[in-house]
Amino acid sequence: MWRMAITGGLVGILCCVGPTALALLGLVSASTAFVWATDLYDNYAWWFRLGGLAVLVLLVWWNLRRRNQCTIAGVHRWRWQLLAVLAIAAGTYAALYALTTWLGTFA
Repeated sequence: MWRMAITGGLVGILCCVGPTALALLGLVSASTAFVWATDLYDNYAWWFRLGGLAVLVLLVWWNLRRRNQCTIAGVHRWRWQLLAVLAIAAGTYAALYALTTWLGTFA
């Protein structure tokens, strides 16, 4: 459950995390990473968010199907876990957004 949620949140904020990771690894300068992240976030943020949501839905569908619970009754049975996955994904997105924004102040 945690891995699905963190993966969905990470894909959703990949527009900012990718350039930040490149800067922290020393592959690009901090100012270049800041410009890339700003450009990606300003122009393509909703595409990344929709991609993260699509990854999350795909992983949840795959997990429910693997457990033979891919029915309305199965979703009803797992509703609290599914809400927890959604909350963890949103929390991951928010935490990484805060981290990358804070790191952007040093660029």
